[in-house]
Amino acid sequence: MSAPRVTPGGLRELGGFNFVFARGAARVIGVDDAHIFSTLGRAKGLFRGWLHFSGRLMPFGTLPRKDSEMIIIRVAHLRGCEYELDHHRRLGRRAGIGDVEFERILEGPDAGWGDRERAILRAVDELVADKDVSDIAWAALSRHLDDRKLIEFTLLVGQYDSLATTIHTLRIQRDRHT
Repeated sequence: MSAPRVTPGGLRELGGFNFVFARGAARVIGVDDAHIFSTLGRAKGLFRGWLHFSGRLMPFGTLPRKDSEMIIIRVAHLRGCEYELDHHRRLGRRAGIGDVEFERILEGPDAGWGDRERAILRAVDELVADKDVSDIAWAALSRHLDDRKLIEFTLLVGQYDSLATTIHTLRIQRDRHT
């Protein structure tokens, strides 16, 4: 990836709250700088609003955490977003997604999944590719998710699709683990 279009900020560029959050997140993640936070944090209040929205989807959403991670990993793979894949391989492991299952998520909905996982992955594929879900895929997904979770599913896919676009466009560099 080429040089960042917006470089990660320090205390002056981020402000106190965003700087402390970015540094704390980097420590928890085990990296010297969590570039996503030290870059997006330059947007000040917008960053805090985005954090609130993102956090309401993951990790504080109503979808089971393993489902959320499976969705995020699939979106990151479809979008070719190595930054997201780096982070969600680790977060997925915490949610119970081992290396073999991670690879199956990358393979997609026809990689020997049960009906629930296949329906989720197929709907992710359609939503990322077509910005819509077919009636057939929606019916399959609806067998497993209630209306609230269907809304959350759609917002979660859109959030991580948008985040992949932001990471790519701003040329946010992958984090270096300490």
